[in-house]
Amino acid sequence: MNPQAEQPGIAPQEQAAKAAPKRKPGVPVWRTGKPDAFLAAAVDAARTAVEGITPAGTIGRHLGAKSEGDRLVTHLFESRLAGYGGWQWYAVLTRNSRSKVVTVNELGLLPSEESILAPEWVPWAERVRPEDEQQQEPEPARQDEPPAGEQGTGDDGPADDDAQPED
Repeated sequence: MNPQAEQPGIAPQEQAAKAAPKRKPGVPVWRTGKPDAFLAAAVDAARTAVEGITPAGTIGRHLGAKSEGDRLVTHLFESRLAGYGGWQWYAVLTRNSRSKVVTVNELGLLPSEESILAPEWVPWAERVRPEDEQQQEPEPARQDEPPAGEQGTGDDGPADDDAQPED
């Protein structure tokens, strides 16, 4: 008989929460289910596949294997890539029914709950601050330059239109 089963005075939800296994930090909550034993054991195949897209030094320890469906398992590896602390390399493996040949479906890098992410994108019109919308005052004319009306009076020499083309 289970001593935790139907304890008086404790709600069933609280009992379920206490009985639920705690997940490892950094491992995202995905589909639950028992992973395919053959694919779950294919850690080396998953690591080799991830090494095809990144140097071996950027791949850390194996974090776990999660079931994504029938004969579909995702392996997670710690990322040691500079600037990607808390991220995880992943390799999705599958196999045909009754086959012992592992196929790599997908590889990549995913953020975890501890990852540093860029802030959410905000459209330009919403980013403009009130001080950005103010009209800029025209710059005062420098004293060494003649006013705009006096420029190009033709007294300075021949215009470019009169220049003879070179042969």
